[in-house]
Amino acid sequence: MLDKDIESVLISEKEIEEIVQNLGTKITNDYQDKFPIILGLLKGCVPFMAQLLKHLEMHIEIAFMNVSSYHGGMESSGEVKIDMDLGTPVKDRHVLIAEDIVDSGRTIQSVVKLLKYRGAKSVKVVTLMDKPAGRVIDFVPEYIGKTIPKAFVVGYGLDYEEKYRNLPYVGTLKPKIYLTEE
Repeated sequence: MLDKDIESVLISEKEIEEIVQNLGTKITNDYQDKFPIILGLLKGCVPFMAQLLKHLEMHIEIAFMNVSSYHGGMESSGEVKIDMDLGTPVKDRHVLIAEDIVDSGRTIQSVVKLLKYRGAKSVKVVTLMDKPAGRVIDFVPEYIGKTIPKAFVVGYGLDYEEKYRNLPYVGTLKPKIYLTEE
């Protein structure tokens, strides 16, 4: 039913699994014996983070924050808002932020700065997708699953008006879904 709204599949379910396995191996090697906090940025991170955790062969702690700069639209508003802060202290801890996509860079940069201010020993970012063409600030995630072109994507946690998060792949919406006549 949801597939009818998708113009093209950008990252297939099979490709996502391969990407996440590779990221899991790299992160496991880099964080062995460090007991990192894996911090998910809600809501989009949920499918990616859940799958990534299965490929981390080490002790981890899980935490979440609800941080946004989209507020329901298709483009970042530029205003970063914390709707739910994490309850886990990060002082002297290694933190790995799990993010579905890094686009403008505003949200992730704000969270990284906040965690460093709170005394995290290290803060790195793992993202399923990196969209450097959408960047408005200078930011490069440490772990990138796939670099994608500047396109509005949905699925696998990413939404349009809170819809399409449950697709098992990442795709682009047909323009008729989000373009309205004025």
